[in-house]
Amino acid sequence: MKVAALLAARATRAHRKAWTAVFAALTLTSLLLGAFGLTLASAWSAHPRVERYAGADLVVAGDQTTRFSAASLGDRETVSAGLTERVRIPRTALTAVRAVPGVRTAVADVEFPVGRAGRSATGRPWEAARLAPYALRTGRAPQRAGEVVTGGGAGRVGARLTLRVGGRDTAYTVVGVADGPGSAIWFTGAEARRLAGHPEALDAVGVVAEPGTDPGELAGRVRKALDAAGVTDVGHRADGDPAAVRVLTGGERGEAEFLAAAPARGELLAALGSVAGAVVLVALLVVSSTIVQALRQRSHELGLLRAVGATPEQLRGAVGREVTRVAAWAALAGAAGAVPAYLGLRALLDARGALPAGLELTLPPLLWPAPLVTAAVTVLVAGIAALIGCSGTAKLRPAEALRERAPGSARRITGLVLLFVGASSAGAAVLQQGATAAAAAGGAAVTMVIACAVLGPWIAEGAMRLLGAPLRLFGPGGRLAAANCAASAHRLGAAITPIVLVTAFAGVQLAGGATMTHAWDAQARQVLRADLAVRADGGLPAGAVERIRQVPGVRAATEVVPGTVLLARSQLGAPELERLPVFGVTPERLAHTLDPGVRDGDLARLRPGTVAVGADRADSLGARPGSTVTLRFGDGQETRLRVVATYQRSLALGDFLLSREDLLRHTSLPATGRVLVATAPDADRKAVTKALARAVPGARAERDPAPVRGEAAEQALAEVVSVAVVGAVGGFTVIAVLSTLALIATGRRPELRLLRLAGAGRGQLRRMLCLEAAATVVTGLVVGAAVASVPLLAFSLSMAGTLPYLPPIQAAVIVSVVALTAAAGSLPPVWTTLRGRYPRHVSPSGD
Repeated sequence: MKVAALLAARATRAHRKAWTAVFAALTLTSLLLGAFGLTLASAWSAHPRVERYAGADLVVAGDQTTRFSAASLGDRETVSAGLTERVRIPRTALTAVRAVPGVRTAVADVEFPVGRAGRSATGRPWEAARLAPYALRTGRAPQRAGEVVTGGGAGRVGARLTLRVGGRDTAYTVVGVADGPGSAIWFTGAEARRLAGHPEALDAVGVVAEPGTDPGELAGRVRKALDAAGVTDVGHRADGDPAAVRVLTGGERGEAEFLAAAPARGELLAALGSVAGAVVLVALLVVSSTIVQALRQRSHELGLLRAVGATPEQLRGAVGREVTRVAAWAALAGAAGAVPAYLGLRALLDARGALPAGLELTLPPLLWPAPLVTAAVTVLVAGIAALIGCSGTAKLRPAEALRERAPGSARRITGLVLLFVGASSAGAAVLQQGATAAAAAGGAAVTMVIACAVLGPWIAEGAMRLLGAPLRLFGPGGRLAAANCAASAHRLGAAITPIVLVTAFAGVQLAGGATMTHAWDAQARQVLRADLAVRADGGLPAGAVERIRQVPGVRAATEVVPGTVLLARSQLGAPELERLPVFGVTPERLAHTLDPGVRDGDLARLRPGTVAVGADRADSLGARPGSTVTLRFGDGQETRLRVVATYQRSLALGDFLLSREDLLRHTSLPATGRVLVATAPDADRKAVTKALARAVPGARAERDPAPVRGEAAEQALAEVVSVAVVGAVGGFTVIAVLSTLALIATGRRPELRLLRLAGAGRGQLRRMLCLEAAATVVTGLVVGAAVASVPLLAFSLSMAGTLPYLPPIQAAVIVSVVALTAAAGSLPPVWTTLRGRYPRHVSPSGD
């Protein structure tokens, strides 16, 4: 133990420069692991904010979760997904709750969209305001159907408001101004039930308990009363998907208000888990290669220690202590920076709108020490890498320890097997869709990068055979570079690996999103045939489409409303619930405003109870015109729809086109739709635009409308994830390339001095080093691009039906970063060696 400690202390002082790169890599590893650990913990404990029901002790609401079960490997497996549309409960729930002992007040709550002066607002009964509680600032509560209370000071008592509800404009008198959001408008209870359009169904019931009543105990009594009354959710749910009404307490009350928060939490956890996995993998590769390279530069020193009698245990102990000492300080430094990095990632998520309204990412004090745990993991990873790095020398007999060993056949076989597995995974991605295809493509990229790291020496040897002839064209420096590269394939392979890593990972992450966006844009331009679009922020009035069609010069008009559905099916034997963006349309003369690229059937037959299906999705479901498909709407209700057509351009329009009436029937707060207008060939578009504005009061007509494109709701989150992955991989790679090339260059100082003594000029040696760096960069970029192209090709063909696409600017950034980093790692460490006319001596250590 004393010998190992002495060796470790001496080696740490003697090789401070070599350990600097290892320290930087371990610091970044600890920082990123700590930041993502805090973010994952924050997402795990996240919950919807409680606002409208903050004054209620309990909230009775529908079950906002849908479930699907299927047999998987002989067992029954169930998956669930959050619902983003309101699941309503019957009005009988209010009667059952009011009869429960301990209930002081039970208030029925409904919510519906309201258009106010061209802006979107929400309407609710005034009785529900007490659940927040919101109090009157001025005026009084509404007592008649024509009276309202506005929120947030947005209005004055006595003012007349024209509100649009259900497509109809009605004048109301403001009788009070209350606290709360400015977009809130409160009606009398009877008027709110009428305007909501479902008088026998409620959004929720807020419960205020009697003083001294325990909320948990009261929740149990309310649960029993609801079960005894047989109260279930409104609507037809799928078999195996129970429709039990929920009784929410504490932080759960926010789930009845912010419906998108719970599903977004699951998506955030999945995305952050994927990022954390990629970061951990890259960290393992970079840290391991950096430590191994640092120890490889000292292989002769370690071999000499074995030759003079050091035991394998002493050697391992010395290296382990040396690495652990460096890793401990680096891990603590990274842990200190993890909290600022976590706050920065939180700010990025908020700035890009990647989180829905109402989702609070909380971090309990108990989880703040999480970076210390990830710091310990970092030290453990460094220790394992150190043992691997010195294991070969430690096992050799002292007489063999000084001999340079070539990579064995076991390494080559392992690399080839990994390469085959990666290519097979990419081939499987071509046959899949959605998240399964993306996961298979990502797995292929990771496996092939590891394979290239294992096969580094042979890749370098093959590359030098190709580049040797071009290098020799650059004179004596080029011939020296060619000879050195050919003789040091093992060393060059270590330098190529981090370049392959950054090129492959960054290429897959950036090109994956860019390919989908490029294909979306191309299809969206092909789909749109309309010349104009009509929209109103508060919703279009009733009969707007019919009035638009009667305007002179209008050839066709189609109302388009976005929404989502869920598709339940078994994927590779496992149940899966996939959320898909869709559109609801009016089919009359649809071909003049939209061109979905119909493959079979007729879109003119699209009516309530029917659906058109994208060609790829139809093939995977075995659907064709005349068959049926089963979908779940955003509120969890299941329906069987008859297929009337299949179409090609599903990237832009989504996998399903539904009737507008079908989609709106299952949408609690419909998103603002628009009417696409195709003008006659001889019509004056400017005159038609003015006529449309007059025909639909409160609406505006847009020339050159934006393309129709069905984008997934989590696109902003995916963009943030890509930025995080590319940034993390880029940081690791800069450190890895700099450290690896700097360690190699430092170890070559005796060689360069010897070449100087043999007569090589400084200019020749500089040219040799530049050409070697260029050969390393070219080989790494080409191999990395080849590795990235295989999974990217599989992903783009399965998802978009196109070739991969990477914006030229992003490709130039990747090449520039790699080239500048390689130059910085290759040349500065040997500047001192190349100074002066002749070197004074040749030191075996390179110092």
